[in-house]
Amino acid sequence: MFEQTFKNIDDILHKDAGCTSELDYTEQSSWLLFLKYLDALEQDKATEAALQKKSYTHIIDEKYRWSTWAAPKGTNGKIDHNKAATGPDLIDYVNQKLIPYLRSFKEKATSPDTIEYKIGEIFSEISNRIQSGYNLREVIDHIDELEFGAQTQKHELSHLYEAKIKNMGNAGRNGGEYYTPRPLIRALIKVVDPKIGETICDPAVGSAGFLCEAYEYLKEQNPKRTTEQDQILQKSTFYGKEKKSLAYVIAIMNMILHGIETPNILHTNTLAENLADVQEKDRFDIILANPPFGGKERAEVQQNFPIRTGETAYLFLQHFIKIMKAGGRGGVVIKNTFLSNTDNASVALRKKLLEECNLHTIMDCPSGTFLGAGVKTVILFFEKGAPTRKVWYYQLDPGRSMGKTNSLNDDDLTDFVTLQKKKAESPKSWSIDASTLNQDTFDLSAKNPNTPEEAPLKTPEEILKDIAALDAEGAEVLKRLKALL
Repeated sequence: MFEQTFKNIDDILHKDAGCTSELDYTEQSSWLLFLKYLDALEQDKATEAALQKKSYTHIIDEKYRWSTWAAPKGTNGKIDHNKAATGPDLIDYVNQKLIPYLRSFKEKATSPDTIEYKIGEIFSEISNRIQSGYNLREVIDHIDELEFGAQTQKHELSHLYEAKIKNMGNAGRNGGEYYTPRPLIRALIKVVDPKIGETICDPAVGSAGFLCEAYEYLKEQNPKRTTEQDQILQKSTFYGKEKKSLAYVIAIMNMILHGIETPNILHTNTLAENLADVQEKDRFDIILANPPFGGKERAEVQQNFPIRTGETAYLFLQHFIKIMKAGGRGGVVIKNTFLSNTDNASVALRKKLLEECNLHTIMDCPSGTFLGAGVKTVILFFEKGAPTRKVWYYQLDPGRSMGKTNSLNDDDLTDFVTLQKKKAESPKSWSIDASTLNQDTFDLSAKNPNTPEEAPLKTPEEILKDIAALDAEGAEVLKRLKALL
């Protein structure tokens, strides 16, 4: 039912003049899903408080609650369309009353980590793009069918939402930056192996895929959790930062659907933070991230970093190292050209990484791993606090071309996860001693010494000689055939 509902919503939005791509469909269904979820959450909390004979103060005033304006119900439990606005009246209400009211929460909130602040932040950045009030009414009716009550319902909704994010990655308009293949994230998390009680941060959070998968991993590894451990997972484990408005909203919705009620996601430009101001309380045990490729930052932002460069990913990597605790662990996706570029910033950054961290593993990913990205990538695994002695490489080769209909799956990464535990040598994996690296360039290129060497190309003289031999052989066969006639 949920899958058909999502399809129906997309079909309606496809007809609306204000929505032109998968990015718009996901954005518009996200803010409506959020309000529906918020209403269900508040109803649950009010019921819980009533059972305990306590009072509950609603976050949203009654006239602005989903159950009042979007889906007022009749005695039969269905939407009362005599009370529910539609057409131009609905558009006017949403644009002129509802969204301004929700935006005002940002000023009223006591701190950025409250649900009130996040409500204000979301609606300060996201607007209703649906132009037809009749289309909006249809979408609302479909979203009201979705239920968040049971864990199985939330689980199915989270999978469908992930599918929407993946479709955004195929939609152009830089949609790919929102989606890192989930099998790749799951393998990365298995190697980093987070534990309950450790803090996990993605300072380039995108759609929060890393944080959602880390949450699933920790739950799977700890099936018999205490109430205190569940509180730790809910409130003080996962942290993220995101610069772009749409990604910020999607990250919050994605985490909510995965079961994290009030995500610690900040809407901010991570790179604008001054590294000199980072204190111990600002550091994290684990960094999981896929920073944007090829972006450019302004000169004043570059001033915050010891190694100045316009390459966004290189600035992020410096930030990651700085905000990791001593002994902290990182798993970071980056362009493979980072391993060998000869410009001053690349060389200095490789030197910094090797000297300040134990870069113990590099996984070389095949072309097409990231749909639409047009670049090859590697994943760096490192621990902060001790220099690199040995680097173990793994060349990921699924044995087929990657593409939209042939993306990575979990089986493709099983070999990597198994071999990585012992840093074992194989036809796809090898190790190098850091002491053997060129001390001028610190080139870390992934050149597999275990790949069978190709036969050397023949010289032009040898090729001509082979052609002459084949001609002579052909002439001899022709001569025999003529003799038979």
